[in-house]
Amino acid sequence: MAMAEAARRTARGDGGDAVRRTIVIGAAGRDFHNFLVALRDDPAVEVVAFTAAQIPHIEERCFPAALAGPRYPHGIPIVPESRLEETMRKTRAHEAIFSYSDVSHEQVMHVASRVLATGADFRILGPESTLLESRIPVISICAVRTGSG
Repeated sequence: MAMAEAARRTARGDGGDAVRRTIVIGAAGRDFHNFLVALRDDPAVEVVAFTAAQIPHIEERCFPAALAGPRYPHGIPIVPESRLEETMRKTRAHEAIFSYSDVSHEQVMHVASRVLATGADFRILGPESTLLESRIPVISICAVRTGSG
């Protein structure tokens, strides 16, 4: 139901400009961060789905509407990454944004090839779009494994 709702949403924004339907590819960490920091309030983007591959039992759920904001009153569906191409077609996505932080270049490019084969664009958000600002000096942020932050 959530995916059908996302597919039915309008693709028009303020002023009649086309909105880019976007799928965020990730693992319930950086993808959610990227959405909250860079995409949630961007009127030029409509996130139609997240994908999931590493966290068990997260697929077929929704990113909560309470966190997604008023533009997403039904939340955002989370689908298995194995259904990426199918989801790109069903939602008529214009682009996919890769949002893993701990994978090899080879894996990134395999996913990019899958996205590009659907005719959609493939993007990775850079630091200027996704870093959090601090009001106090930051000396160091360290982690021994992914998910520590």
